Amino acid sequence: MHPFQFYLKTEVVFGADTHAQVASLVKKHGGSRVLVVYGGGSCVRSGLLQTVTDGLTAEGLTFDTFGGAQPNPRLAHAREGVKKALAFGADFILAVGGGSSIDTAKAIAVGAAAPDTDIWDFWTRKAEPKKVLPVGVVLTLPAAGSETSDSAVLTDEATMTKRGLSTDLNRPAFAVLDPKLAATLPKYQVACGVTDILMHTLDRYFNPVPDNEISDAMAEALLRVVLENGRKVYADPADLHAMSEIMWCGSLSHNGLTGLGGKKDFAVHQLGHALSARYDVAHGASLAAVWGSWAKAVADADGYARFAGFGRKVWGIAEADDKKAALLAIEKQVAYFKSLDMPVCLADFGLGDMDTEELAELCSYGKTRNIGTFRVLDHDAVCAIYRAAKN
Repeated sequence: MHPFQFYLKTEVVFGADTHAQVASLVKKHGGSRVLVVYGGGSCVRSGLLQTVTDGLTAEGLTFDTFGGAQPNPRLAHAREGVKKALAFGADFILAVGGGSSIDTAKAIAVGAAAPDTDIWDFWTRKAEPKKVLPVGVVLTLPAAGSETSDSAVLTDEATMTKRGLSTDLNRPAFAVLDPKLAATLPKYQVACGVTDILMHTLDRYFNPVPDNEISDAMAEALLRVVLENGRKVYADPADLHAMSEIMWCGSLSHNGLTGLGGKKDFAVHQLGHALSARYDVAHGASLAAVWGSWAKAVADADGYARFAGFGRKVWGIAEADDKKAALLAIEKQVAYFKSLDMPVCLADFGLGDMDTEELAELCSYGKTRNIGTFRVLDHDAVCAIYRAAKN
């Protein structure tokens, strides 16, 4: 087992109807003036937002609301949230929703704690956050894992740049995981969520460190559970047992646990970030669209051993030849994405004739960075993967 550091401060409250505990949890974690951050309004229409704010009132807590968080959460919107938090005098940020609401809440928490620094300076590494306001989460969409992760992603629409900020300060104080809140999700959102959950572990599992047995075993178990239950929740989001498994796997997949001792790869996330920043496609869908082309481009990095192991331990492939087992595993994983009606190439978005050089420039930050660790990819390699992903 290789050395690692792991810190998870988030109190997880899991189970049906646990959203009734939100106000007491806010109070427990020191909140008195709460800015409630949410997305496009589904939590308003369902009555969840009213239930949450009524609970805050019953606990004697003051609150204000800030809606409008969008998929691929926007920098400009987060900046407005910082202004509102400061004007309101918020001492606690409460996210109600999925990854977009949570990442927006995290950005507001960073910015409100450092009012003299523009939040984008933290995301572009010009400044380092030293403190944040505490964040709580009521999760309604299992996908991003942001409810327990150290990361938050923002998109600058002006430059079509999507960047992530990882710091333990980003980990929420608490996360309420109530699978009943996800029972009415549209099938497309479910599929994107399942894809994102898988990818958070796949991007940790495919790394150049091959001998972390317990981390690998946990990753393989999580992948098997998500593959099985992902089919079930896609067929019926109201299957509460399957949704419970998916919701908890989503949190485990991105809190760092499934990659301890390894080197995170996350090349697929970087490839997808450029795609969603440029064309505003759903995050999970962007990952599915490029994963197969990435996998085929890097599978021989260790003589196909890692992908062969993935095929045997996750997909139950009996093939003895590593190359054949690896390629069959890639084929099965791509077919799985297709079974969820996820795009598996850029043409599935109507982008088969896109300028791959332009997209590669966005991904490589103008040829200033390489991505990945399983196989390090320079600008030319990134461009080749995008070309292979066209159709």
